[in-house]
Amino acid sequence: MAVVEKSTQQRKGEIRAEIEKTFGKVPSWVEEMPDSALEGFWATMRDFQLGETAIPNKYKELIGLGVSGATRCRYCTLFHTEAAKLFGATDAEIAEAAMMAAHTMSASTFLNAIQTDYDTFRSETLEAIEFVRRQAPRGQGASKGSPQVHA
Repeated sequence: MAVVEKSTQQRKGEIRAEIEKTFGKVPSWVEEMPDSALEGFWATMRDFQLGETAIPNKYKELIGLGVSGATRCRYCTLFHTEAAKLFGATDAEIAEAAMMAAHTMSASTFLNAIQTDYDTFRSETLEAIEFVRRQAPRGQGASKGSPQVHA
């Protein structure tokens, strides 16, 4: 048992050193995290959230910002806003991501409250997407500004 404890303590020290190297310090809230959660949390943050993946970091942080707004987490909102800026997001992009989250929450609340039939919603959505796809110039998907809304 003592060998396992030493190994766990050694690994915690290595993880904390990586965090400090990345952020210049180990935030106090990380110190409060249960030992059993630290390694998995840091691996996900380091390799997925902050790592180079299929989704550029700026967009991952804008997604995180939208989720933060929906969950009303001021901690995550602050982190994802500042991280998005670090990765090149403009104030306009941050505002737009927040508005997209608000719009999605609004539509979701409405659809769920009136208990829209999912199969009908799915069918109509796929039909609408296909219609827009057919309107796009050959070889192109919907581009910036598409689809055109006609009043």
